[in-house]
Amino acid sequence: MTDMIIIGAGPGGYKAALHAAQHGLKVTIFEEGHVGGTCLNVGCIPTKTYVHSASFAEAVERQPQVVEQLRSGIETLLSHPNITLVRERASFVDAHTVETPSGQRYSADNIIIATGSSTKLLNISPSLTPPVGGRTPVPLETSQAETRPSPPRGEREEGLVVDSTGLLALKELPRRLCIIGAGVIGMEFASVFNRFGSEVTVVEFLKECLPAIDSDIAKRLRKLMEKQGIKFYMGAGVKSLSPAAAPDSPDTVPDGLPSGSLSVTFEQKGKELSVEADVVLIATGRKPNTEGLNLEALGITLERNGAIPVNDNYEVKAHPLPLPKGGESQEGVSIASRGNESPSLGEGLGVGLHSLYAIGDVNGRQMLAHAAEYQGLHVVNHILGIEDHIRFDVMPAAIFTTPEAACVGPSEDQLKEAAVPFECHKAFFRANGKALAMGETEGMVKLCCEPDEGRLLSCHAYGAHAADLVQEATAFITLGATLQQLRETVHIHPTLSEVLIEVN
Repeated sequence: MTDMIIIGAGPGGYKAALHAAQHGLKVTIFEEGHVGGTCLNVGCIPTKTYVHSASFAEAVERQPQVVEQLRSGIETLLSHPNITLVRERASFVDAHTVETPSGQRYSADNIIIATGSSTKLLNISPSLTPPVGGRTPVPLETSQAETRPSPPRGEREEGLVVDSTGLLALKELPRRLCIIGAGVIGMEFASVFNRFGSEVTVVEFLKECLPAIDSDIAKRLRKLMEKQGIKFYMGAGVKSLSPAAAPDSPDTVPDGLPSGSLSVTFEQKGKELSVEADVVLIATGRKPNTEGLNLEALGITLERNGAIPVNDNYEVKAHPLPLPKGGESQEGVSIASRGNESPSLGEGLGVGLHSLYAIGDVNGRQMLAHAAEYQGLHVVNHILGIEDHIRFDVMPAAIFTTPEAACVGPSEDQLKEAAVPFECHKAFFRANGKALAMGETEGMVKLCCEPDEGRLLSCHAYGAHAADLVQEATAFITLGATLQQLRETVHIHPTLSEVLIEVN
């Protein structure tokens, strides 16, 4: 029997395993795919490789090299003598036992679920099965390009509907890319593929992009990206995806483009419109990965968004629970809190003192790689009885468009809606010496604080290195510092970070 089982070796899982192992716990971690999870293999790292590559060809070449180097590093970390890596999936037998497809069973005092998330698809009619020009476009599924062989040199790929994984697997730059969704994933890919030379169209149901970002900053960023050549349709609900209508020639569509293209039909302001593309990216969010875990055996009811319900220590809540004989319902009680005094919960559910946790995307709280990492650290600390002071209410996030955008804390709109007393201070990059010297004058920082330049509440920004600026603000917010204390902190000149103390 091991001290801890972790299901999933993504950022949350492998960091928790290493932290636990360094504190003397014996850890068994399960991963059926590559270690590093979505972030390393088909998410954060590959997309940032694209962002920092000069061309599509360079990005395609560099991506696997970067991923493999980092993956190798994680493999080395997981070779710690206190860690056993099992390259299989695991499902629950009971609250402290899991089983692999090969029939092996493992038990532990504590189990952490860190299975991440996957693409959430639209509930629309794809209508993509009829052949177009003698060829059949790929149907609406995830990761289509992963299993598609690259076309012979000089030939075009057929019309594709892909998720982010599928887009990263393309070996040929699409001439026309339509992105459904203007969240983080959609905006990053829109920016980078536009820079590579694709004709990019973004269709978004909401009235503005990036709902987590201050609406003023989100609008400014979108307008800048429009100037860069990206077409946006905001407040547009997608109705269907279908093969583009072909004329008499089997090799062309009405505008003279090659066959195999797709038509995206949507409604905007009561009008039905459509755009054609060679590749359609579905970027409408992500859903927690819980399939195959056998959570029903533990009496766990998922949240409406499919997430595993947890408390503030990320202990899993089982609700409703089976009724013990002669007892009352324990609806809403966390598995981790019942202890030895819990009555039997049915055959095979010997809960005892064993704890069950869920971290990262699978609990649906904060779908960010760094959130998963810190949740994992907190869970291990909780198990070990170590007090920490991680503030999960102060969670920075960044969007690596050109230029970047980033945020921490509530937006100005959210503060107004919550009737929180505050004042807002702004500064623009065009007045910053370093920004002028860099030729990066497009940008703005917005700091919100309590009245009279009091305690800092939030920072939202766009512009060159916005993520770095917001990270500095995050430190001040975490420590409960005031705007005056930020202003009184000496900043190197000339730096972009001086924008933070120039707000007015």
